[in-house]
Amino acid sequence: MRIADTAVAGMLRPGDKVDVLAASRVVATGATVVAVPSLKSTDPSEATGSADSSDFAAALTGRADGVPGGTLVVLSVPRRTAAALSGAAASSPLAVTLC
Repeated sequence: MRIADTAVAGMLRPGDKVDVLAASRVVATGATVVAVPSLKSTDPSEATGSADSSDFAAALTGRADGVPGGTLVVLSVPRRTAAALSGAAASSPLAVTLC
C-alpha cells in the first residue's frame, strides 16, 4: 500500500504494528509492517541505473509523471483486509498510526 505522509513512513520499521485509516475510518487494525522500501539517496544525480529524471521521479512517487502517489509500505494482513485496503486506496489517501 502507499501512504500519503512520507515522513511517517520513514519512522516505520519491520515488525511494527499499525492501524490503517482512509477518510477518517479505520480500514485495517494491527497490520504488521513487513518492509518500507526506500531509496538510499534522494538526489537524482546519484540515482542508480538510468540518469533520466522521470525514472527517479517514478522511484520516489510510484508514478512516471512524478505526481506524489505516496510512500510504499508493505504490510502483512489477511486477504479480506487486503481487499478492503485496495478499495479504500482507490478513493482516498491512506494514513497509518502505530499501535
